Amino acid sequence: MATNPSTNIGDPRADDARGAMWKLHWLLRVGVFMEFVGHGACGVGTKAGWLPYFHVFAIPDATAWKLMPVVGSMDIALGVLALLAPRRALLLYMGIWGCFTASLRPAAGEAGWEFLERAYNFGVPLSLLFLHGFGRDLRDWFARIGTEPSPSPDRARGLLWMLRLTVALMLVGHGGFGAFMGKENLLGLYRAAGLGALGLPLEGIRAGIGFFEIGLGISALFAVRPAFFGFVCAWKIASEALYIVAGSKMACWEFIERGGGYVAPLAVLCLLAFLRGPTRAPVVPEKTVPLPA
Repeated sequence: MATNPSTNIGDPRADDARGAMWKLHWLLRVGVFMEFVGHGACGVGTKAGWLPYFHVFAIPDATAWKLMPVVGSMDIALGVLALLAPRRALLLYMGIWGCFTASLRPAAGEAGWEFLERAYNFGVPLSLLFLHGFGRDLRDWFARIGTEPSPSPDRARGLLWMLRLTVALMLVGHGGFGAFMGKENLLGLYRAAGLGALGLPLEGIRAGIGFFEIGLGISALFAVRPAFFGFVCAWKIASEALYIVAGSKMACWEFIERGGGYVAPLAVLCLLAFLRGPTRAPVVPEKTVPLPA
C-alpha cells in the first residue's frame, strides 16, 4: 500500500494565506520599529515640546532636559529589539508605554484629539501581540516569536477590528486638529506645500481637510475595498511628509515616528486578503491508493 501526499501541499489558497500573514507580521514589526526609533531620536536630540509632559510629574525643566536622552535611548533600544528579536512581553510593554505617552498629552492640558491621533503608538504593538496570541506561560511570554503566524479566522477578524479602530482613531484625531482645534502648525505645513496659491484662506483649507479626515476615519470602520486603505496609507504618508517639506526641526525623525500610521492601513489590507473567501484550503484526508499488481 502507498499513500498520496495531502492535497493541501502547494495549494495556492493556503500559500496566499501564509503569504498574507507573513506580510502582516513584518508590516507591524517594522511599524513598531519606526515608532520607537523615531520617538527615541526626538528624545535624544531633546525637544522643548516634551517639557510639559515632564511637568505632569512636577519634574523641573533642568532635570527634564537631562532625562530626555535617557528616555529616548530606551525607546531606540526597544525599537531595535522589536525588529531583531520581538517577544510577547516586549510588545505588551511597548503597547502600554505607547498608550501612556499618548495619554500624557491630555494630562498636560492638550486636547483629547492628540491622544486619539496617536492610537497607532499603542495599537500597532498590541496588534502584533494579538496576531501571535498571548503567552501560555512565563517562558512563552519571553520566547522569540516566529515570522509566520497562523491565527484562527476568529482571531484574524478580531485583529481586523483592532486595526480598523486604530486607523479610524488616528484619522479622526488628526482631523480634529484642523476641524476643531485650529492647530497653528498646520497652517505652516499647508503654506509650505503651496496650498496658499489656491487663493483660498488657509484656515478654511485646514478645516476642510480636517473634516475630510474625520470622514475617512469613520469610513475605515466599514470599508472593505483594498483601494480605500491604499489611499489612506498614501494620504498619511503625504500629510506627514509635509514636516520634511516645511523643514521643521527633527522633521525626518518626526516622519519616521509616525511609521505605525503608515503600516496600519496596509495591515488591514493583509487581513482583508486573508479573510476574503476560502483563505485556507480545507484539510483533505490522505487517500490510500492500491499499488498495481
